[in-house]
Amino acid sequence: MNENTLVQHVHRTDEGNRLKLLSYNIQVAIATHRLHHYVTRSWRHVLPHARHLDNLDKIAGLLHQYDIVGLQEVDAGSLRSGFVNQTEYLATQADFLYWNHQTNRRIGSIAQHSNGFLSQIVPANVVEHKLPGLMRGRGAMVVQYGEDDDALMLVLLHLALGKRARSEQLRYVSELVNTRKNVIVMGDMNCQPHSEELQALLLSTGLRAPIWGLNTYPSWKPTKMLDHILVSPSLVVENVEVIDVSMSDHLPISMDVILPDSVSLTAPKRLALG
Repeated sequence: MNENTLVQHVHRTDEGNRLKLLSYNIQVAIATHRLHHYVTRSWRHVLPHARHLDNLDKIAGLLHQYDIVGLQEVDAGSLRSGFVNQTEYLATQADFLYWNHQTNRRIGSIAQHSNGFLSQIVPANVVEHKLPGLMRGRGAMVVQYGEDDDALMLVLLHLALGKRARSEQLRYVSELVNTRKNVIVMGDMNCQPHSEELQALLLSTGLRAPIWGLNTYPSWKPTKMLDHILVSPSLVVENVEVIDVSMSDHLPISMDVILPDSVSLTAPKRLALG
């Protein structure tokens, strides 16, 4: 493990079902390593580059050890990605049983801005939501494991850059989750834990941010915690970690959660894979 990797260990228990989670903004596999790369590599946002599959393979090597992965800034198959659906590619390379992508902004054949979801457990249901805001193009995937009141609800999202839009989007998320017992919300929220909008979400839903101070952005000198995994009080948290890897302008954040025994991870047969 790199000496700069940040690790904090929380309460440990062997009860219940354990899930290993990862949230990662992969920046379309562009691999920004320095501030000046935003300029010198800006062309990679519209044109394919020779090493993008190499970078995706490196990302897949990281992802394969997790049960559930939420991805932000993936491309669904356009010019800039060499017409590769990056979520599908990562699912295949990392041997995930189930994957889904949500395309939120389409720029012709040049870019297909998407969120991605990978899971080793087939979910009972996946619903895509368009998040509110003056500028469209942000979305959330709501994934359910189990079918009763004890089902696990997982919300995977990428929030707007502006505070007003983020506040509106988090109010929308609050309405989705605040009647559920077992909830995980994770993704690139573009705000820090102490922000007014994120605190409002925590107060309105009872969700908690188990660890503060694990900075994820920028990847080469992280000073901000923009990527989060929030959980219901019913979930036991272990091993929250920011992983020091140079494959994006964000660092991935991981967490182990232990679910109550009442949560079933068995999916009904009606949901198809892929």
